[in-house]
Amino acid sequence: MIDIKQLDAAAADFWPQLEKLLDWEGVSDEAVTNIVREILAAVKTHGDAAVIEYSQRFDRVKAKTMADLEISLERAKAALESIPHAQREALEAAAERVRIYHEHQKQDSWSYTEDDGTILGQQVMPLDRAGLYVPGGKAAYPSSVLMNAIPAKVAGVQELIMVVPTPDDEVNELVLAAAAVAGVDRIFAVGGAQAVAALAYGTETIPQVDKIVGPGNIFVATAKGMVFGTVGIDMIAGPSEILVICDGKTDPDWIAMDLFSQAEHDEDAQSILISPDAQFLEQVKASIERLLPTMERKDIITTSLTSRAALIHVENMDTAIDVANFIAAEHLELSVDDPMAMAKKIRHAGAIFLGRYTPEALGDYCAGPNHVLPTSRTARFSSPLGVYDFQKRSSLIQVSESGAQSLGKIASVLARGESLTAHARSAEYRLKDD
Repeated sequence: MIDIKQLDAAAADFWPQLEKLLDWEGVSDEAVTNIVREILAAVKTHGDAAVIEYSQRFDRVKAKTMADLEISLERAKAALESIPHAQREALEAAAERVRIYHEHQKQDSWSYTEDDGTILGQQVMPLDRAGLYVPGGKAAYPSSVLMNAIPAKVAGVQELIMVVPTPDDEVNELVLAAAAVAGVDRIFAVGGAQAVAALAYGTETIPQVDKIVGPGNIFVATAKGMVFGTVGIDMIAGPSEILVICDGKTDPDWIAMDLFSQAEHDEDAQSILISPDAQFLEQVKASIERLLPTMERKDIITTSLTSRAALIHVENMDTAIDVANFIAAEHLELSVDDPMAMAKKIRHAGAIFLGRYTPEALGDYCAGPNHVLPTSRTARFSSPLGVYDFQKRSSLIQVSESGAQSLGKIASVLARGESLTAHARSAEYRLKDD
C-alpha cells in the first residue's frame, strides 16, 4: 500500500506541515557548483575545443570537430518526413495551436503626443538571437521544442540556436522533427553546462545568444544561474507540480491519473489534491492503489507520491482557495462546477485548468498556452514563458522646444536637490530667457 501524506487544514499544525511539504532545495551543492564553474571557464577560454572535450567525456559522443556536432536543418526536415504520419500530424497541429495562442501575446510599439508637442512612447523590438536548451537524457521532449521556439519566432527573433545532448550519439527523431516544425535555425548536438556556456559566451562555431531558455538537469540549471547577467535566462525551474481542487464530483480515476501525470516526470515532482469531501479523498486514494501497478513509470510515481504528494481535506472551498494561493502551484486544476468563478479568486498559479474535462496533460502538449511555467512557489511573482520574454522595450522620449521649458525647470530643481549640478545645467541650457 502506498503511503501518501494526508493533511487536514483544520489541524493546528497544518500550515507548518504544508510549508515543510512544499520545501524543495534546488540550490546546487558545492561539488556541482565547482564542476559547472570549471566548465564555464574552460568553454569561455577555449571555445570549441572545450565543448568537444566535455561532450566526449559526459555524453560519450564520437565527434572530433564542431562540424560533427552540428545537425543540419536538412537532417531535421528528413526526420519530419520519416516519423510516423500520426506523429507528424500531432506535431503540426500542436504547433499551430501554440502559434495562434502566442500571436495574441505579441506587443507592439506605441507613443502619444502631449499638448506641447512632446512625444513619449515605447519601442518594442525582438531579441537578435536566442538559445534553446532541449533535454536529451532520460526522456526526449519535442513538446519543449515547440513551447520554447514558437514564441521566439512569433516575437521575431532573427536566429534561434537549439542545443540538445545526444548521449552515445543517439538522436531523437521526434525532437528533430519538432525543430523543423518550429523553425529552429541551427541545431547542435551539445548538452550540459558546456552547451549553456557556449550559448552564453559564444565559441568559434556556436554564436553568442542574448537569452537562454529551456529546461535541464541540475548542471544545466546551475550553469544558467551562473551566466545570468551575461545573457538573459527564462527561469531556473524546479520539479514539476500539480495541484487539483475537486468538489468530489469528478471520477476519482480521472483525478488519480492527473496526479500521476506530474508524478511520472521524476521522483521530486509534486502532486497535491484538495477537497472538502473526505470520502472522495479516500476514493482517489483507492484509485491510486488500483491504477499504479498499470503505469509504465510506476517506480518513479511511487517515489514521488510517497515523498512529496498530499491529500488535503478542507472545510470548504474558501479554505481550498486560501491553500491554493499559498501553494502557488505550477499547474492548478479546478475540477468543480463553476471553475471560472473560482479562478477569479486565484492570485498565484502558473496555469489554471478549468473544469472536469481539462486535464493538465492537454496544456503540456496542444492546448495552446505555454507549458514553461513558474515552479516552487515562484508563481507569486513570475509568469509563463511567452512572446514577451523574447521582446525588449526601449523608452521613446522626444521633448519639444516648448516642453523643454517646463520639464527643464522641474529637472533643474530636482537635480540641484540631489547636488547633481551637471544634470541641472544640462536642462537649464535649453531654457529660454524670460
